[in-house]
Amino acid sequence: MRNELFKYPFYVCVRPFKGFWDLKYEEKGRTKLGLAILAILTIIVILKRQYSGFIVNFNNPNQLNSIDELIFIVFPFFLFAISNWSITTLMEGEGKFKEIVMVTAYALVPMVMVNSATIIISQFITREEVPLYYFLEGTALIWFLGLLFVGIMTVHQYTVAKTVGTFCLTLIVMGIIIFLGLLFFSLIQQMYAFIETIYREIVYRL
Repeated sequence: MRNELFKYPFYVCVRPFKGFWDLKYEEKGRTKLGLAILAILTIIVILKRQYSGFIVNFNNPNQLNSIDELIFIVFPFFLFAISNWSITTLMEGEGKFKEIVMVTAYALVPMVMVNSATIIISQFITREEVPLYYFLEGTALIWFLGLLFVGIMTVHQYTVAKTVGTFCLTLIVMGIIIFLGLLFFSLIQQMYAFIETIYREIVYRL
């Protein structure tokens, strides 16, 4: 049983329509496993930035910060899930928040597999073989987006056209949330600076 549980994300990769249908209606998906996939991808991306071959790695190891991966991977992951859930709730979507999280996480499996492979490949390729490296990365991205599209369409029971519209609205909501978040932190920073100025003024006068 446990063995089938760990095999299931790979099954979803090759049979997405049936896989995501079973995830929703047969309850074969697991939120904890989905979050584990997200954590594994984060670790792999950190390793990739640190240890990819010099031919394709243009990062300065001394300037890399592993915490940044939380911003560029984990934050967009949950931002997408929250935004999609917010939109689909208003558009008669049948997917629950945890199902959106599982779908998004299971769709990341190709990114995990391909990025793991490209770390190793980058150690041996020549400059003439670099296009193959980028081809694999592009394939992983397209595979991920395809799985995500099918997954969202399946859990919400949408048509193709409505799913496309949902994705567009989700991106808009993500932008709005980011804007409001930046505005909020900017206001907090200004309030802190204002209070600090008043405090220093009072201390100076005393």
